[in-house]
Amino acid sequence: RRINLLLKQATLPKIPNKPYDWREIQLAPGITKDYILEGEFTKNQENLIFYGGVGTGKTFLSTLIALNLMKKQGKRVKFYTAASNALLEANEKGDLGKFLNQIEKLDLLILDELGYIPLHKQGAELLFQVISMCYETKSIIVTTNLPFSQWNNVFGDPILTEAVIDRLIHHSHLIIFNGESHRYKDSISQR
Repeated sequence: RRINLLLKQATLPKIPNKPYDWREIQLAPGITKDYILEGEFTKNQENLIFYGGVGTGKTFLSTLIALNLMKKQGKRVKFYTAASNALLEANEKGDLGKFLNQIEKLDLLILDELGYIPLHKQGAELLFQVISMCYETKSIIVTTNLPFSQWNNVFGDPILTEAVIDRLIHHSHLIIFNGESHRYKDSISQR
C-alpha cells in the first residue's frame, strides 16, 4: 500500500516493458550498473548527470532507478520535466513553500530534459533555489542533451548557470549516453 502511494506521488513517465540496454552507456570511472540501478549513490547524497542525445535512454534509466528505490527501499522520489513550469505554477498559486517542503522530504529528485527549452528568469531562479536546497542533503538525477558549456542558454545568466553547475557536479557522476535514438532505431526496424 505504501509503495502504491510512493509510485502515485512520484509522477513517473511510462517506460517500455523491456530490459534496459546498457551497451551504449559510458559509466563514470569506478561506477557500476548496480551502483546506479540500486540507488547506492543516494546513500551519499550524490547526483547523477545523464548526458546524451535525444532518445538514448536517459529518461528510461532514471525511471528504472526510481522504481527500484521505491519498490525495494521505500524511498521517496519525484519526477519533474524541467520544462513543466511546476515551480512557477506553485509560486503563482502561493504554494511555493508547500512545494519546497515536499521536495525536502524526498530521497531523490529527478529533473528530466533540462535544457530542452530555455527557462524564464523567474523559473531559472526558482530551479536554482531547489538545487541549492538539495545540495549535499539529497540526490538529484538530471537528464540533458546539452553540454555544460550550453547551459547558459537555459538559465540565461552566466553567474546563475555557474552556480547551478557547481552545485550539481560537486558529488556527482557523469553518465554519457552514446548512440542513436532508440525510438528512431525501433521505427526503422518495424518497416
